[in-house]
Amino acid sequence: MEVATRLTWMQEKKLQNYFGEKQFSLLYKASVHGFSTDRLLQICSNQGPTLTVIYSEDQIVGAYMQKDYGEGNYLIAVFVFQETTITECKVGPFKLPMLFDKNVDGNLEVSIHLKEKTMYFNKNAMEKLGLSQIYISFQDCEVFRCEDLLDERKMSGLTELKESLLCAIRNYIPYGGLVHKVRILLLGPVGAGKSSFFNSVRSIFRGHVTNQALVDLKCLLLINFITHSIHFNLQTYFIKDGKDNNTLPFILCDTMGLSEKEGLDMDDIPYILEGIGNHTVCPLLKDRIHCVAFVFSANSVGQLSHEMVEKIKRIRRELIKSDVVHVVLLTHVDTLDLITKGDLIDVYKCVPVKLQLEAVHRKLGFPLSDIFVVSNYTSEWELEPVIDVLILSALKEMLRAADDFLENFPLEKTGRCV
Repeated sequence: MEVATRLTWMQEKKLQNYFGEKQFSLLYKASVHGFSTDRLLQICSNQGPTLTVIYSEDQIVGAYMQKDYGEGNYLIAVFVFQETTITECKVGPFKLPMLFDKNVDGNLEVSIHLKEKTMYFNKNAMEKLGLSQIYISFQDCEVFRCEDLLDERKMSGLTELKESLLCAIRNYIPYGGLVHKVRILLLGPVGAGKSSFFNSVRSIFRGHVTNQALVDLKCLLLINFITHSIHFNLQTYFIKDGKDNNTLPFILCDTMGLSEKEGLDMDDIPYILEGIGNHTVCPLLKDRIHCVAFVFSANSVGQLSHEMVEKIKRIRRELIKSDVVHVVLLTHVDTLDLITKGDLIDVYKCVPVKLQLEAVHRKLGFPLSDIFVVSNYTSEWELEPVIDVLILSALKEMLRAADDFLENFPLEKTGRCV
């Protein structure tokens, strides 16, 4: 039977971050395993660092132990957690099992008596913790094993996954061999992270962080098509693989950012999708856009104006009309409150990220299965596998989306102007 903690996600996350980006694994729960010191020590010994959490009627108190129960005399961090504030004081040094020793001569500062469901404090500890009395009656006690969120084992697994994704993308062949490289168009509001995403992809395949400036688009394409005069900025970027210096089987296309009144003109969308602007007014299948990725910042997607939302929805209708598969990249998730790099290992389970995904789905109508979380390189000096895996996973999904477009593209149109 799986035993669940009484901590909310937010409470657990705050404690994890407070004690150094830890991952908690519940070992012992008094209401399940019994209010017995012997039983607690039997289960929790030889588990490494542990966190003991005591639940009283109106507050959470506890103790963080950096060493195993069976090792020497050490200081223990005793804390009180009220709402969003954690107050801490150090007690000891003493042998860690003495925290649960009813013999107060062994520990005059703090002691937890499981059988009596009472935690005692001396006057000094009580004052440091901001408590009003020297004892607390409690309803339950839990003990967690504490591990680093990014330990050696997880880092090894991430590195293996990264290499697998790199191999899959390097060996990718567009559906049916209809084109040599698929074209992926990035669309999004100014500051959403389009340029950073390109830099991040380039960095991963180069093997080191690069910072190619993309803020000012350098290529202004002026094309006359029938009776239309089309003016739009469109830049295409080929990515070279640092392994063999060959270009990879995809091209990232960037255009000016979306805004309520300025930026990309809605009338230009069909011409960009069809590839008009790649130095030809009669583009082939290889010239057109095969997948579109909308890029939104997790910090601002909830504040998109009504005008911006309507503009995005109009673009989506144009994409659907043209049978172009489109997805969403949600950037800047690593800057959300309480999120750390360790959380990026299983980022889709993080409550703040879930809330942002649901906001995109609710506000803009994108299916949750088409929204991919990424963390771009912005200030890092070295590549980090956890960031690489998110970016490569999203890129792999975009290549699959391009394949869906190619598979459904009418065969009679593959060899002539689209």
